[in-house]
Amino acid sequence: MAAGHDGRLLGNGPDAHHHSTPVHRVPAHLKVLVLVGFMLVVVATPHQWWPLYVVWLAVVLGVIATARIRPLWMLSRMLIEVPFVLFAVLMPFIATGERIDVLGVSVSQPGLVAGATFLVKATLGVMASLSLAATTDPVDLLRGLRRLHMPEQLVSIMGFMIRYLDVITGELSRMVVGMRSRGCDPKSPRHWPTLARTLGALFIRSYERGERMHLAMLSRGYTGRMPEL
Repeated sequence: MAAGHDGRLLGNGPDAHHHSTPVHRVPAHLKVLVLVGFMLVVVATPHQWWPLYVVWLAVVLGVIATARIRPLWMLSRMLIEVPFVLFAVLMPFIATGERIDVLGVSVSQPGLVAGATFLVKATLGVMASLSLAATTDPVDLLRGLRRLHMPEQLVSIMGFMIRYLDVITGELSRMVVGMRSRGCDPKSPRHWPTLARTLGALFIRSYERGERMHLAMLSRGYTGRMPEL
């Protein structure tokens, strides 16, 4: 089994000061409530109230600075936002409505406003979520979700996802090493069919591993939650 993660959901590097900031010490269930409330407020903010977005950004940056999250760590994890960025960039070109010229290119004004608003809201959401992930232990987060009365099965699924994320990632790394040893370059479009078959094999292995885990849990009396010993 691959080595476990460093405690938080996404780690914060070797120089992180674990539990050394006020943000780290906030109970996990309160962090979740604050995050959900913040996301709802950001989503509900009309695009005409753009000064509020500056306030929301200042709040997120204040949390990041207080938690001593490294900017480079934050920026590298924000790459997960790339699909949303691409969608936001396309919106001015595919949307209908009044057309305006921007740098000599005709774009839809409603689409431009919607794309910019969508990008700002998505960025704020990603930054806030990463702040939670960087300052919260997975075990504390699961306990916090139980305190918030989230359905037990959902909490269990999240727990298994966190527990086996390193295992699946390690298995994928070994499969990629095997591909490279046979002369396949996963980054080359010529070898993408091989990469697709590798990912398919990884999915089947993960599915079979999940089935074995489920049978093992049933044999130990699992009925939605593990019995008390």
